[in-house]
Amino acid sequence: MQTTYDKFFIGGKWVDPAGTGTIDVHSPATEELVGRAPESTKADIDRAVAAARAAFDNGPWPQMSPGERADIIANISLTIMGQMDDLATLITNEMGAPFVFAQMGHVFAATAVLDFYTALAREYPFEEIRDGMLGPTLVRREPVGVCAGIIPWNVPLFITALKLGPALASGSTIVLKPAPETPLDALVLAEILEASGLPEGVVNIVPADREVGEHLVRHPDVDKVSFTGSTVAGRKIGAICGEQLKRCTLELGGKSAAIICDDVDLDEALPQLMPAAMMNNGQACVAQTRILAPHSRYAEVKDALATAVANFKVGDPLDPATECGPLVAERQRDRVEGYIEAGKAEGATLVVGGGRPSGHDKGWWVEPTLFADVDNSMKIAQEEIFGPVLSLIPYDNDDEAIAIANDSDYGLSGSVWSGHRDRAVDIARKVRTGTYQVNMLAMDFGSPFGGYKSSGLGRELGPEGLHAYLEDKSIATPMGSDIKLQ
Repeated sequence: MQTTYDKFFIGGKWVDPAGTGTIDVHSPATEELVGRAPESTKADIDRAVAAARAAFDNGPWPQMSPGERADIIANISLTIMGQMDDLATLITNEMGAPFVFAQMGHVFAATAVLDFYTALAREYPFEEIRDGMLGPTLVRREPVGVCAGIIPWNVPLFITALKLGPALASGSTIVLKPAPETPLDALVLAEILEASGLPEGVVNIVPADREVGEHLVRHPDVDKVSFTGSTVAGRKIGAICGEQLKRCTLELGGKSAAIICDDVDLDEALPQLMPAAMMNNGQACVAQTRILAPHSRYAEVKDALATAVANFKVGDPLDPATECGPLVAERQRDRVEGYIEAGKAEGATLVVGGGRPSGHDKGWWVEPTLFADVDNSMKIAQEEIFGPVLSLIPYDNDDEAIAIANDSDYGLSGSVWSGHRDRAVDIARKVRTGTYQVNMLAMDFGSPFGGYKSSGLGRELGPEGLHAYLEDKSIATPMGSDIKLQ
């Protein structure tokens, strides 16, 4: 069954595209056509931004109480949750995520983010009174305005929620530009938004390619850009926003290191580490793809990892038992295979995988792969592969492990696995990344998410994620003023 759309969601209505281009979506597992969506032009972007501008400048949304906005966000989340299996199936067909991960990591996680911002909107101090030098000062946190949310293909619905939740909670309006690989789940979301009670123009959804996406970023009526994607594209978007003094949040790449300490219980750690390393078929910015093991236990860790990687179940992504499905596109498969060849050429030892799994003549598949004897200076240890490829790197002591973990252009995530929590937390404090995990795989939606260095600018999630969609205003008043909070 194909999912087909021929209109965009702009200004609260389904409207005909300005052009004739279409986006064909093919299953990464079978290469069969699974759906079609219209491809937006610059004229469509202009129309979407104009709708968002009118909704912000003249519509009721910014003037509604935070509680009223929270009620609508809650309704959106509840409806998404009610369509979990259908949405998970669609996302799996779009980009190849294993179905169970599509359920939990894509759909349920999106609702959890929206639920967090529902609760936060009800309690956040959008206004407060401070004692000023000459009288009370009213500090307001006002919506930033018209936002652009540029969504990648790897976790499309979840990352949409990372931008949609705080934008809506703030009172801002937004134009969402889904990636051309995954437009279908975004247009299903549009149907949910249409029925949610959201005022017209608050959210507009226009799938587009990079060139049209750049037009959205440059648009003079866009006040803030939130982008998730590659560091290369993020640098360009950041430069444009810098030229225009436009607010931006950039969540970019990662090359995270998992430090296995010499006191670890491998039987407990590996069943948790493997999903963290291979999640979403390796197509995750937070994937723990550099695994650091002490020389004293290196052979043991290598053997245990080799068994785990070899047993990682590859198969039909719609099968609930599948742990690793195909990559999103032929170009992505070719990219990952290029890194595997680079690893061999640089002298790393190919322990498991490295080829295409048998029995999959159609689709874009790569075997779960493990390299050992990797030096951290190698290409496979320094560059983001975005596929199911792990590099096992030796170290001598905790200080060297920390130094290796920090020897990266990226600083998004990481983890440490130890039998002693205090030791692990001490290591976590010294690794320069925006998020870190101790003896578990977890993402706390109530805490900030983002990266150091080339992993981006700003933070999503938590109160910090909401603040990124707000402008601070100070209103000074004379001594003795009686100010009423809204």
